[in-house]
Amino acid sequence: MADHAGESESAMESVMEKITAKLHGHDSQSSSDSEDGKKSLVEAVKSKSYRLFGREKPLHKVLGGGKPADVFLWRNKKISGSVLGCATAIWVLFEMLEYQLLPLLCHILMLCLASLFLWSNASIVIKKSPPNIPVVGVPEKAVMEITSALLFAINRGLTSLHNIASGRHLKQFLAVTAGLWVLSAVGRWCNFITLFYLLFVLLHTVPVIYEKYEDEVDSSAEKVKTGIKKQYRVLCEKVLKGQPGDVLKVRKLS
Repeated sequence: MADHAGESESAMESVMEKITAKLHGHDSQSSSDSEDGKKSLVEAVKSKSYRLFGREKPLHKVLGGGKPADVFLWRNKKISGSVLGCATAIWVLFEMLEYQLLPLLCHILMLCLASLFLWSNASIVIKKSPPNIPVVGVPEKAVMEITSALLFAINRGLTSLHNIASGRHLKQFLAVTAGLWVLSAVGRWCNFITLFYLLFVLLHTVPVIYEKYEDEVDSSAEKVKTGIKKQYRVLCEKVLKGQPGDVLKVRKLS
């Protein structure tokens, strides 16, 4: 009789444990569902909000994805720091020490060939295995992909310049003119190597800062865009004597 009572008590305890586990599971599931709902709501709001340059994809995908994007966004700080350090060393060699490209390449090749040549001959004398020199070659597929991407970018730029020169887009004309003026002003202050180094440094600093303060930058950019649109309407009213839509209609009719 006592055994039967003990068995019934243990059965009741197991049933209570199952009920409690189901209740906890339901609570955790409902809380997880609510968290997922909040996350989806936040993502929907972010997707509908203004993004710089009309960006619809994440910044990592905009930069091409893969290892180059990881380097620009400092996913691996050692690799990104090493790349930036090498670029800085090259800039110091060419700009500060006034080293020339051709002598530098020749000296590096001479040093490498001399080291490998001496190592290969010394390994025979000391009876050790010679160095394993890998066969280096340029992959044809990578060259074709890079060439195709450059060709597409160049043709796209030429098409944009053709459309601007045809007098179709006033905003693009003003933006390109301002950009070329800024580029020419920067070119007066520094040479091509320094300009290339500055662009390289900007690629390693601006994207990661933008990713960190993405919402704040997009909000400020939206305000700036609204102000530019207002100034554009004022320009069309004063200079072109009409609204932007009227100017486009006149151009289409002409």
